[in-house]
Order: sequence, then structure tokens, then C-alpha cells
Amino acid sequence: MQMTLYNTFDRTLEEFETLEEQVVSMYACGPTVYNYAHIGNLRTYLFEDFLRRVLEYSGFRVKHVMNITDVGHLTGDNDEGEDKMVKSSRESGKSVWEIAGFYTDAFFRDTKKLNIIPPTVACKATDHIQDMIKLIQRLEEKGHTYTAGGNVYFSIDTFPDYGKMAGLRLEELQSGARIEVDTNKRNPKDFALWFTRSKFENQAMVWDSPWGKGYPGWHIECSAMSMKYLGEQFDIHCGGTDHINVHHTNEIAQSEAATGKPWVKYWLHGEFLIDDSGKMSKSKGEFLTLSLLEEKGYDPLDYRYFCLGAHYRSQLQFSFDALDSARNARLNLLERVSDFLMQSEDRSGLQDQDIRKYISEKGKSLLARFQEYIGRDLNMPRGLSVLWKVIKDQDLQSDEKLLLIKEMDRVFGLSLLERASEERKGLEPETDAEVEILLRERSEARSVRDYSRADEIRDILQVMGIEIKDTASGTTWRKKV
Repeated sequence: MQMTLYNTFDRTLEEFETLEEQVVSMYACGPTVYNYAHIGNLRTYLFEDFLRRVLEYSGFRVKHVMNITDVGHLTGDNDEGEDKMVKSSRESGKSVWEIAGFYTDAFFRDTKKLNIIPPTVACKATDHIQDMIKLIQRLEEKGHTYTAGGNVYFSIDTFPDYGKMAGLRLEELQSGARIEVDTNKRNPKDFALWFTRSKFENQAMVWDSPWGKGYPGWHIECSAMSMKYLGEQFDIHCGGTDHINVHHTNEIAQSEAATGKPWVKYWLHGEFLIDDSGKMSKSKGEFLTLSLLEEKGYDPLDYRYFCLGAHYRSQLQFSFDALDSARNARLNLLERVSDFLMQSEDRSGLQDQDIRKYISEKGKSLLARFQEYIGRDLNMPRGLSVLWKVIKDQDLQSDEKLLLIKEMDRVFGLSLLERASEERKGLEPETDAEVEILLRERSEARSVRDYSRADEIRDILQVMGIEIKDTASGTTWRKKV
């Protein structure tokens, strides 16, 4: 399957080619574990999951590395403010280590509920301090750093291509910059690689280093850990669009300055989830979490379906009305799949890797269209539209529809067949027999025009959690989702 991806670095759609045949090396910026992930954060991880699923669907083996920032990320990306972990520790009364462990676990619980495939490697910053120190030493040896006020800084003036991806011009950064809080910097856009005594007193997380006891800057961790697990050059680096101007710009500078060669082939960035007040952010105080959506009665996969409705490079407006629509659509999908399972006679092809020998020419045409859309820069909304065409097509038999649904859901990750099958398995044999008895009684009541009794039986079945559907060929039933 041919793939094209939008490379942020060049602002162009490019045909995807890997450094190593049929293997994709992919790095994604992970969570800063000082609080719960909000649903805007989770949209980014869903985009990265869709990317991984499309790559694997296309036949690639994906080595996916994601960092866990459990130290060193300040409340401002430009080395401003205070350490988010320390701030959370002060406000909660828990140690920074307790906070990091608690919110790391919470993050992975959320991603599991959303059917996000776990990364091949999830690496904590605190486990890789020595890797960061070694990378800083490489930069120091090549003349890209200076020490001031106890901190080690990267000098952007030593890297002529600084800011290329963000569209920044090096000669304008000094003259046009505002006065920064950190007066140690020679250029306001220089960034810290290692902090010592000058930033905070009584810092909780500190390590010995050649420059004194301290802790790393935020940007250095991604460069050090990505190169440790993926090598000095790799295929894809992902993140949110808010990382382009500072974090990813600084990563590129320090990585390429250290190695002297191009670092990443393709840069992919997911757009924001926005609400009525703009970009969703923890700094606003109140924010929506996946747990809060669950408390309001939503299934996490309702949110996954909601995110499928917009292209990853488009801002997505959140509202509960929109989430309700996504939930209704997903439940409608499950109902249709459940019906197809009841009607299906031959499921032999469901376990076969090459479904093309089981489907008609029309099915092959629909599958080809689906593959074209998802391969064209992950166009999930268009791909989803093909799924609905399969669902509604009168020419396709239930068996063929199930094959196509299963194939497409490898990318969507909605567990459609599994969820629909669980509904049926969830019925006890006694319940199953009782339903059949009530349906026969209802059918008899309808045959003698005793509609009052027929409605009464329908109400009884509803209380039991059973939905019924009258069709020309008879009555079908299913357990409510």
C-alpha cells in the first residue's frame, strides 16, 4: 500500500520511504507525569496510534519509542517558570517520585482504555540521566555549549540551521527577542542543557554531573533517549503542534550539532483539541479527563470514534453534543455488526490474512478506496466514510461485510467485532431461552392482534436489556450495548 505523509519540516506531502526496509523507527514525545492527561493530550496519542496502525497495516514493523518526562520540564518551554513536578509536589504534599509513579500509571490506564497500542519502549527520563550527560559532553567537545551562572546552555549561534522547521531566522532572533528572565543566556533563544544551583533552591531531583549536582533541561532527554533506542538517524518523530517552535526546534539543533548529520526524516504533528475558550490546557485549572467522560456515562471508545471524525492536522472542536453524536454513531455501528453476526453463515474468512479471496469485486473496490484514503496522510474521516458504505451497501452479504469491517477496524481500533460478540456471549443460556419464549408469546399475541400484550412483552424485554427488531423475515433480538 502506497503511503504519503505530511512532513512538517518541509511543509510538503512526501512519499514515505524508510531508512531500513520494512522497518519503521518512530519516536513520540510522551507525557509529563505531574497531572492527569487531559483529552486534548490524548488526542495526540490517538493520532500517533492511528499512524502506527496504518504503518503496521501496510506491512511495516514499527519500533515505537516514547519518553516519560518525570523530571526537568518547566512551566514555560523557554526555560521559564518552575519545574512542573516540584510544583505538583508542593501542591499535593506528595514526593516527586510518588507523583511521577502515580500519574505514569494513570496515563497508561487511559491509553489502554482507548485501545492505544503500547509503545515498544517507554523510557523514563530519570532512568537515562547518564545518557543525557554523555550527549551534553559531546556538544561541549564540539563547541556548542557554554556555562553561565552554574548552568550549561546550548548556543544557537553555533548551529546555522536553527529554527528551520519553525520558519525562524537566526539573524532575527537576537534583535527581535524580548528580555528574558534568565540573564545568563547570551542569546535569549539559547536553552539550558543542565541546571545546577542557579535555578531553584532545594530541588528534589538532582544528580552528580561534570558541571555540578543538578538536573537536565527538558529538551535534552528526547534527543538522548531517541538516539539510544533508535540510533542517530531514524524515520519519524511525532508530537503536538505546540512542540514545533521550541521543543522540537531545540531537539533538532542539539541532535544534529552532536552527530553532524540529519536526524529525523519525517516530522508529524497533531493539531489541538479546542473548546469554547480555545486550546485545551492544564494551565487553565479545570480540564477534561477520560475519567470525567466515563463518570458522565461515556465509553472511552466514544472519544476514540470522535477523534476519528477529524484529520489529525485539523483543529477539533470539542463539545458534549459532538461527543453524543460520536457515541450514537459508534453504538449504531455495534448494532449493525451484531446484526451481521446473527445473520452470518460462513465465518471461515475471518481468520484469514488475505481476505481478498473471500470478497466480491465490489468489496475489493471498497477496500482499495479505504486503503487509498488511510495511505494519503492518514485521512481517517474518509476512511470511516468507506466503512459506513460497507455497512449500508445492499449488495454485500453479511459474511462479506464482517470481513471488511474486521479488516478496516485493524486501523480504527474500535474493537467492533469483539464488542458485538461480547454482547451475545454476555447472555446466560437461561436468559437466552427466556427471551425466545417471550418472543414466541409476543409473536402469537401479534398474530391475534393482541397488540397490548405484544407491547407489554416488548417492555419486559427492554427491562431485561434486550432490544428487538421486527423485520419482514421475522424478529431479531440483541443485548443492549
